[in-house]
Amino acid sequence: QVQLVESGGGFVQAGGSLRLSCAASGRTFTNYPVGWFRQAPGKEREFVAGIGGFTDYADSVKGRFTISRDSAKNVVHLQMNSLKPDDTGVYYCAAKLRADGGVYRRTPFYDYWGQGTQVTVSS
Repeated sequence: QVQLVESGGGFVQAGGSLRLSCAASGRTFTNYPVGWFRQAPGKEREFVAGIGGFTDYADSVKGRFTISRDSAKNVVHLQMNSLKPDDTGVYYCAAKLRADGGVYRRTPFYDYWGQGTQVTVSS
């Protein structure tokens, strides 16, 4: 059984940066696909970025966000630069435990989810 914990959220002004972390215990990430999702009040949870055998980004964050994996620490990071008010939401990390090298944009593909960390970007 895997436990995922997100951290690094907070309040920032537009144009600022945050680095989110997703730490796993119970299992190692190794090549398991990991995704970041976010959800604003009244909206559906949406894909932000994913990492597996390659990386993938939503068009809305491409060029501003970077997902990376620190295998030694069993942590996946999401570096968020040039933040906009529309980036506001609860950010969740998710892990798929089959190391298939894929990257997935849809929530049903993931086996484990963290509890989320709040990101608020003011104008």
